[in-house]
Amino acid sequence: MKKITLAFVALFAVLGTVSAQKYGHLNYGNLLNAMPAVKDADKQLEDFQKALVSKGEEMSKKLNEGYLAYLKAQQSQTVAPVKLQETQAQLEAEQTALKSYEESAREQIGAKREQLLKPILDKVNAAITAVAKEKGYTFVFDTSSFNAILFAQDSEDIFPLMKTKLGIQ
Repeated sequence: MKKITLAFVALFAVLGTVSAQKYGHLNYGNLLNAMPAVKDADKQLEDFQKALVSKGEEMSKKLNEGYLAYLKAQQSQTVAPVKLQETQAQLEAEQTALKSYEESAREQIGAKREQLLKPILDKVNAAITAVAKEKGYTFVFDTSSFNAILFAQDSEDIFPLMKTKLGIQ
């Protein structure tokens, strides 16, 4: 009887120290879409992208015009072969420049997106962490993507314990 009583006391002591974990969830994408700062950043990015695309379209138009002139000159057979070769080399250089510009534009757009959105995302993540701590959430899950944990309580790193247990120096 004494052992049963002791077992119940131990069980209640353990249960008393275990606190209930509190979970929250949030659709991160919907939160971002609701923010005016994100809409402003999207507009700035769109304007930036339009400017880059416009320049690329001008380069492409010039290349196409040069190519059509080259074909016309080639068909007319009134232009010296050396001149045609020079024009062909120039067109190839312009095509290479256009491809290089397109790659550069993609990189610039990515960098601009990062520049515009990073401060906003940092602010959102800090707010999620603050709310989670204030409200006592153990985990906050992002419902806009699969298995995304937005916040987790501070925990003890068990790496050193595992090294010892496994005999790793």
